[in-house]
Amino acid sequence: MAWCEAHDVDYIFGLPGNSVLHRLLEPAADDIRVRRAETRAQSLRGHAEIRYGAKSWKQQRRVAARIEATTRGLDIRCVVTSLRGGNAEWLYDALYCARGQAENLIKLHKGQLASDRTSCRSPLANQVRLVLHTPAYWLMLTLRDAIPGPQPLASAEFNTLRNRLLKIAGRILETATRVRIAFAAACPEAALFRSLAISMQAAGP
Repeated sequence: MAWCEAHDVDYIFGLPGNSVLHRLLEPAADDIRVRRAETRAQSLRGHAEIRYGAKSWKQQRRVAARIEATTRGLDIRCVVTSLRGGNAEWLYDALYCARGQAENLIKLHKGQLASDRTSCRSPLANQVRLVLHTPAYWLMLTLRDAIPGPQPLASAEFNTLRNRLLKIAGRILETATRVRIAFAAACPEAALFRSLAISMQAAGP
């Protein structure tokens, strides 16, 4: 953080909780806890902002907290940032949590498309392998984005899409003007597969 501030680089980092932070956040946390109890909700989420300086810091810094009260108690997550704009909710939910989503997409690229298999001796060959996995990633992402929101597969991981929509048995009937795919009568995703094929085909002249 000190390096970023010395070089005019803005940052937002996760900040582990401690007794001092929790004491400073107690008024906001107690308000959320009481309102959840009064409304008898399963959970209630709120946000708060404080100034905090650890013993190892030379100055106090801006801290935004996400406070969630549930029937099991409180869950408090904090971030520290140099940014001056935006409220605590925006800083945590919109800005900081977006980093987590980016990490999830990287995990899909590596773990479910095997883009980390750089086993060739040649660095160039490994680079080409990685480049080829990136179009595969975009194809899978485009397929998932085309699935209507109410469908469970609209938020599925790539392995699930591969097993449910790609690794399925079918009979290919090819003629001069079209290609037909005949599924088994018990295929659970036949209707979705058909709608995706129609929606993603190129438009005619």
